[in-house]
Amino acid sequence: MTETLHIVGGGMAGSEAAWQAAQMGVRVIIHEMRPKVGTFAHKTGDLAEMVCSNSFRSDDDEQNAVGLLHWEMRAADGLIIDSAHRHRLPAGGALAVDRDPFAATVTERLRAHPNISISYEEIDTLPDSGNWVFATGPLTSTALGQAIRAETGAEALAFFDAIAPIVHFESIDMSQAWMQSRYDKGDTEEERTAYLNCPMDRETYEAFIDALLAADKTEFHEGETAGYFDGCLPIEVMAERGRETLRHGPMKPVGLTNPHQPDIKAHAVVQLRRDNALGTLYNMVGFQTKMRYGAQTEVFRMIPGLENARFARLGGIHRNTFINSPTLLDDRMRLKARPNIRFAGQITGVEGYVESAAMGLLVGRMAAADLIGHQIAPPPPTTATGALVTHITGGAEAKTFQPMNVNFGLFPPVEGLKGGRRGRRDRYKAYTDRAKADWQRWLHQTDDEQAAAPT
Repeated sequence: MTETLHIVGGGMAGSEAAWQAAQMGVRVIIHEMRPKVGTFAHKTGDLAEMVCSNSFRSDDDEQNAVGLLHWEMRAADGLIIDSAHRHRLPAGGALAVDRDPFAATVTERLRAHPNISISYEEIDTLPDSGNWVFATGPLTSTALGQAIRAETGAEALAFFDAIAPIVHFESIDMSQAWMQSRYDKGDTEEERTAYLNCPMDRETYEAFIDALLAADKTEFHEGETAGYFDGCLPIEVMAERGRETLRHGPMKPVGLTNPHQPDIKAHAVVQLRRDNALGTLYNMVGFQTKMRYGAQTEVFRMIPGLENARFARLGGIHRNTFINSPTLLDDRMRLKARPNIRFAGQITGVEGYVESAAMGLLVGRMAAADLIGHQIAPPPPTTATGALVTHITGGAEAKTFQPMNVNFGLFPPVEGLKGGRRGRRDRYKAYTDRAKADWQRWLHQTDDEQAAAPT
């Protein structure tokens, strides 16, 4: 076999796609423009750099669709999920990651693979020949974005994504803050104390909302609109939707008891999650923001415990680009007008590290299978990966297509189970049991077909 698979973009999706294809015996070249060509969000030249949160979200593979996606990727020898577990940080039931060692591990393993080479260059066109996967993510370069629009004849859609601040732990006043996961969730003491909590009484909360609404914020460029993804709203936008919105979102006080004042229920709570293995940095959970830097420090230091906070990184906002996948891609993630080109990751309209890596895993396998001499059918929509790819390549309404996290609402219902909140636990367990069986069956089937295929 002499054909090479070219993968453009070395983020979560591109890294996973390269790993999967290389493991199947295909020669792969990763084209990554960093560090020669940087972005405002990336800080290093490592592959799979985490630029926003350090969380892969829930690791519960029985009651959570994201956790199920973790399980499917582990079953498929996923590089990203395995590396995440190698550098796991305490985070209750979530899979939080020490971001720098994680990216270094992914980079080292890809560089060491005998079937993978890395070319540090910018690809700014859609090639006419060869086998290509474009996994350039939400920060696709302007030149490549223009090439995609010119080829597809459709305007790329865009939304705005915001980055949460990171605080130096030593600058937090622990006489006011305390360590506790919500509802003491976790199997170990470390997990049960994975989050740092800063309480607010009603008066402080109301003053905080006033300051948030009045703060100086980033302006949009001419022609841009604030089409935010609802799963990653800036806190100012949430506050604009109602003064109580934050109390029922990232600042909800439920499941927490302040040991400094155990008899007083906090009106609101700001949570921070450990951001590195040393425990020297903490990420402000759900505090994506478009406030200007000066306003951020002023407003966030109103939070009890953060009066003297020092910020390792302040929040920011950037434009994310994604294509209208239901219109442009077939069910094997190929560009309908150019079948030699596939897309993977957030540019396809999935949202989140986990979902991006999962689409990379799937596309890497599909592209490699084609080069080996057979096609892989998409996984069943009863699986988490299958539900996602079904949604973005045809299940979603093209006219209103928006980025989507994996969730059980994308799964076909299980017959005979009652709906509503009371039946939810049994229903979710049925979804995950069915998905695991179907995913294993799909993996074994594709592995058998691969072994029988000519090379």
